[in-house]
Amino acid sequence: MKKATRFIFNGLKNKYLVSILVFAVVMLFSDHNNLIGQWQRKKELHTLEAKKAYYENEIEKTKATLANLSNNPDAIEKYSREHFYMKKDNEDLFILDNDSGSLKK
Repeated sequence: MKKATRFIFNGLKNKYLVSILVFAVVMLFSDHNNLIGQWQRKKELHTLEAKKAYYENEIEKTKATLANLSNNPDAIEKYSREHFYMKKDNEDLFILDNDSGSLKK
């Protein structure tokens, strides 16, 4: 036991070892780029990359829909009926709600 404590005290007398330990503690825990902050930023980066991939996929879907709507009049009619509930003058429109199963007119 005395040898271990003597080894620690002799190590603490070495100014280079002490300065390296202090530097390591400062860099690992109290610096702006500490380990905890880096871990949080890495986690946030992965989240943002997933969101980016999702939105890029949605943009591609929207571009495909826009290209289809630009060239196809039947697609315009289908889109307006599905999204804006438009109808012709001589038609009745019935909307079925999937959640409650009720019938709207």
